[in-house]
Amino acid sequence: MSAAPPFPPPDLTGKVAIVTGASRGIGKEIALALARAGADLVIAAKSEQGRDKLPGSIHETAAEVRALGRRALAVKTDVRAPEEVEAMVAAAAAEFGRIDVLINNAGALHWRSIPDTPPKRFDLVHEVNVRGAYCAVHYALPHLLRAGGCVIQMSPPLDLRLLGGKVAYGISKLGMSLLAVGLAQEWGHAGLRSCALWPVTAIESFATINHGLGGPAQWRKAAILADAVLAVLALPPEAVQGKCLLDEEVLAAVGVKDFARYLCVPDGKPLRIVGRDSSAGIWQS
Repeated sequence: MSAAPPFPPPDLTGKVAIVTGASRGIGKEIALALARAGADLVIAAKSEQGRDKLPGSIHETAAEVRALGRRALAVKTDVRAPEEVEAMVAAAAAEFGRIDVLINNAGALHWRSIPDTPPKRFDLVHEVNVRGAYCAVHYALPHLLRAGGCVIQMSPPLDLRLLGGKVAYGISKLGMSLLAVGLAQEWGHAGLRSCALWPVTAIESFATINHGLGGPAQWRKAAILADAVLAVLALPPEAVQGKCLLDEEVLAAVGVKDFARYLCVPDGKPLRIVGRDSSAGIWQS
């Protein structure tokens, strides 16, 4: 079990959170962090059974949430299918009576140049990333507005230098960030909190492992993003509203200055992928 965050977490008792892509990796880590803070969880992802290279399932994550004393609803959801997203949101509302937090974490990875990205792959990353996030927002929005809720897109700063060598993927992830900004502009006045959140370093996940993107000495643990989500929820709305936040800056805003606890190996040197002193080769080209 991950350690408690190094700052007072928000009290989410009585709140309900949807986390897409929560069968494993970063999404699972976020879901468990929200549960430890008191939230009940909707685990929305495709995997009902784990595989060799992709262990974990919605049911396993839900069982771990329940072991923390919280309620959990596992809903098989392919975010490429709007009808499945709509049904997932309806099931969440029927089960819990409210939706307070939506974390759009589900994602498809394809870091290739334009010649190496056929149209069907372009369609895949857009259907999963920006279109899937949009569908979740569209169907959950009435419930989120009633609750004065929060939507976090797991997507990067609006920095066009991020596109080279991964144009299709970059467009899809920047589209998620534009969704975060636009949602704040449309509904911030009604009490809805909306932002994007992205790591400044490579993160240990099945994406980085299976795609050979560095090694443990170059990664931070997914717990840094889970703690950053809690920080977003702990901060006053004006500190995050309509912003594309980085994990380090949002954690610094709640008093975290030392990030050594998130290293995958002692004395590791995580590869910085965005922000100041970013390294070329993974995100920036």
